[in-house]
Parts: sequence; structure tokens; C-alpha cells
Amino acid sequence: MWVAILVITAIALLAGLALSYASQSLPSDAGQLVEQVNQLLPQTQCAQCGYPGCRPYAQAIVEGDAAINLCPPGGDETIRRLASKLGKAVLPLVEQGEPGRAVAVIDEALCIGCTHCRGACPVDAIVGAHQLMHTIIEAECTGCELCIAPCPVDCIGMQSLP
Repeated sequence: MWVAILVITAIALLAGLALSYASQSLPSDAGQLVEQVNQLLPQTQCAQCGYPGCRPYAQAIVEGDAAINLCPPGGDETIRRLASKLGKAVLPLVEQGEPGRAVAVIDEALCIGCTHCRGACPVDAIVGAHQLMHTIIEAECTGCELCIAPCPVDCIGMQSLP
């Protein structure tokens, strides 16, 4: 009798472990897969992929409407993670728009320190205090241009990098 109890316990334990693994690695529906893909994206909401944000891009990837290699801020690491998650081949990054990288530049003489650009920057690449000059951290800027429109004095422009 004890042997039967031990065997049934072992079977139940193995089944539980298998179900736990399956629930974590296999999404139960497309919505959950979209959320998992969205979590792999950098969340910069920069629209450089051609979609208005990371979640719409994740939705398009899951639906098969977009390739996994359209996210410049995520780079090759994000492409590898997406390929692994979705069982697809790793593809080289596709740069949208003009070749070369561009970053935002603030004309500091015109900046009034309104902080509108800081609020619009999805990657916090703009530093400066209220009513003081702002500047852009070039290494952090993704070139999304989201900071340009909210600027009331038009002191932000784009500069191509070599």
C-alpha cells in the first residue's frame, strides 16, 4: 500500500512540475504572448520601428505583421531574445529611415527650461532643472524626435552622427 502511495505522489509531483514549466514557457493565449513579447522590448516608445509604441509593435510581431528586427533601441540583444521566445531565426537589425544615427540637440541659448522636452523623452536622455538650461545626453538619445514637438521655443533639432 505504501508503494502505491509513493508512486502516485511521485507521478503527481512530476505532473505538477511539467504543468508549472508549461505555464511559464508556453503562453495560454495570444494576449499573454503579446505581453511577454512587449516585456522583451526596451519600452522607449520611440516609434522607430514604424509603430507608435512597444506594445503595438509586440502585437504586430505576434500577429505576424512585423519582423522581430525593427527595434533600433533594443538592438541585437532584443532581437536574440525575441527570436528565442518566438522560435524564429535571429535577423540583423533593420534601420528605419536614413542611414546613420541622429540625436537631438538643444540650442542652449534659446532653452527656457520649461521641462516639456524632459517629459516627452522616453529614455530620460534630457537633463536640466525647471527654468534652467537643458541638455541632451548623446549616448542615451535614441533619435526618436519625440522631444521636438513639445518645445515651445523650437530650440531642439536633430544632428546626424558620423
